[in-house]
Amino acid sequence: MSFISAAVLLFLVMDPLGNVPLFLSALKHVPAERQRQVILREMLFALAILIVFLLAGGHLLRLLGLSQPALTVAGGVILMLIALRMIFPSREHSLEEDSAMSEPFLVPLAIPYVAGPSALATVLLMMSREPSRWLTWIGAVLLAWGACLPIMLASTALRRVLGTRGLTAVERLMGLLLVTIAVEMMMGGVLQFWNAHKP
Repeated sequence: MSFISAAVLLFLVMDPLGNVPLFLSALKHVPAERQRQVILREMLFALAILIVFLLAGGHLLRLLGLSQPALTVAGGVILMLIALRMIFPSREHSLEEDSAMSEPFLVPLAIPYVAGPSALATVLLMMSREPSRWLTWIGAVLLAWGACLPIMLASTALRRVLGTRGLTAVERLMGLLLVTIAVEMMMGGVLQFWNAHKP
C-alpha cells in the first residue's frame, strides 16, 4: 500500500461528510462561538488516539498471537460493514442525537465518530503489514486527518451549502469506493492464508 492510497483509505474510513450531521447534533447545546474550538480539540484527541493505536496496536496483536491473513480479512469485514452503513444508513445513523446538555468531551466526537473501530482497525492493519514503514503510516494518518479537519470545522457552512441530501449523496459515493477497497482486502487476506497453508 502506498502513502497516498493509505491516506485516501483513512480519509474514506473517517467519513468526514457523514460525520457532519452527527457533529452538528452533538454540538447543538454548545454556543456557536465555541463550536470551532470544541471541534479542533476533539479532532486533536482523535489524531492522538490514532497515532497511539498505530504505534502500540501491533504489540498487542503479537501478544494475542493473531495472524496477518486473519487481521486482513477482519479489517476487510469491518470496512465492508462501515461502507454498507454509509450506503444504506440506518435511522439511528442519520438522526442520531446527543441528549446531553453539556459540552462533549472525547466521546462521541473523537471516539467513535472520527477515531472509530474502522479507523483504528485500518491503522492497525497498515502497521502490521509493514511495521518498518511506520513513518509513512504516521504521515498518511496526518494527511487524512488534515483533510478531514477543514471539513469538520466548516460543518455548519457545509450543511447549508450541500443540504442533507447533498451530504447523503457524497457519503454514499464514498461508501461505494470503500466497498471496493474492503473486497480487495478480504480477497488479499484469503489469498495470503491459502498461500501459507497450501500443500
